[in-house]
Amino acid sequence: MNYCSHCGHTVRFAIPDGDDRPRFLCDACGTVHYQNPRIVAGTLPVAGERILLCRRAISPRKGFWTLPAGFMENAETVEQAALRETREEACAVVAEPTLYTLISLPHINQVYMIFLGDLDGGFAAGPESLEVELFEETQIPWDELAFPTIERTLRHFFDDRRRGTFELYLSQIGREERERYFGSA
Repeated sequence: MNYCSHCGHTVRFAIPDGDDRPRFLCDACGTVHYQNPRIVAGTLPVAGERILLCRRAISPRKGFWTLPAGFMENAETVEQAALRETREEACAVVAEPTLYTLISLPHINQVYMIFLGDLDGGFAAGPESLEVELFEETQIPWDELAFPTIERTLRHFFDDRRRGTFELYLSQIGREERERYFGSA
């Protein structure tokens, strides 16, 4: 950030009085510009023994497989965001979604929130997907998954299904694990 979105003056990056971390500050109008993590909301749609994956039609990781998910918008709940992203990317509906994984990625300021639920009806590729397909566990393209958050969520799901019990998972993905997907850029 170079300029204040309130008054247009140049901002500086410093720790405001009474705070513990640097923020963008505008000395002209006194505004402190807080930048907070972005929420990525999505679903893990289940159809019997198979799960629904989308092949990305957009960057980053175009051509790789993911669960239907994307950035939460203002004025919607996390669940609404997850269901909207599922409709947009997979033209699909998920019934009775429950929060399944909450994964923090502090090094890129993101939090993934994936809801587990049953696929309710059909599906098709939306504008952000090249194709959408149902996969059994043995068919998952593990080496072609777009993000470590997706791999972790799928591994939890298949482990839970074998145990016959599903729980909420809270975890974190660090820079090193993410570099397996993106390199050390």
